Amino acid sequence: MTTTTLSRDPRTQFGRTLTDLLGEDLSVALVYAEISGRFFTEAERRFPERVVNVGIREQLMVNVGAGMALTGLRPVVHSFGTFLVERAFEQVKLGFPHQGVGGVLVGGGGSFDASRSGRTHQVPGDVALLDTLPDVAIHAPGTSAETDEVLRRAVAADGLHYVRVVEQTNSESFSGPGLHVVRRGAGATVLAFGPVLDEVLTATADRDVTVLYAHSVRPFDAATLRAVLTVPDVVLVEPWLAGTSARVVSDALHDVPHRLLSLGTRRIELRHYGTPAEHQRAHGLDAAGIRRSLESFLTRSSL
Repeated sequence: MTTTTLSRDPRTQFGRTLTDLLGEDLSVALVYAEISGRFFTEAERRFPERVVNVGIREQLMVNVGAGMALTGLRPVVHSFGTFLVERAFEQVKLGFPHQGVGGVLVGGGGSFDASRSGRTHQVPGDVALLDTLPDVAIHAPGTSAETDEVLRRAVAADGLHYVRVVEQTNSESFSGPGLHVVRRGAGATVLAFGPVLDEVLTATADRDVTVLYAHSVRPFDAATLRAVLTVPDVVLVEPWLAGTSARVVSDALHDVPHRLLSLGTRRIELRHYGTPAEHQRAHGLDAAGIRRSLESFLTRSSL
């Protein structure tokens, strides 16, 4: 069963879809740490025995979720990504993969959604940190429709999943895991992960390049990348720490000589608040910034 009315806001959609899932499957439970409570009002009213707000205790939140998983439940564990992944990483590591149980971690805020809250609420390193754990499936939906789809898929699956829900969105939704071929070209191959696709398409509008898109980024779809690659130039654009996915791209092309440009949030400390759009621009992840980096990279390849 799918949600009848999709919200324009992925966080609102997360609340709606999860409420549906709690009603559809008695094994689904929610544990959260105060954050996003306004999205769970109906869920708490209808399913009080399977919705637990632990307060501002993120490590406890993860341990409660792991305990639920050990009893056979499928827990959805949610807070801002910085508190869920960075603050409670030891609990995630030991509570889920070390004990051989699964669940769905849903992180909000992303790299700079909460830009006005300062660095404490920003988590550009979440995907890189979770990449140190074995077999974690990672999803970065770029629309509300994709949020609905990946959450349903993650809850129905086994193992540990991370769903990164942010405010920035793409114009078009794509269904299913793996890499989607958005545009075919004779030149470089540009990979857009999550809600950076619109900026990538604008940046490459007059370039004869192939554009691939994925909202489910782990496991990585190596087969599609190898199948569409025409020239040895690959550009990776991801809305978290630059270079996070360079490893999986290089592994996919281990026997293919290639050049790789990795774009993402830079390893710099921005000690300014500003808006999310200003942070995006400062990291070179707006269309103009991506275009500048792409042109410099491709110019060097033609020398």
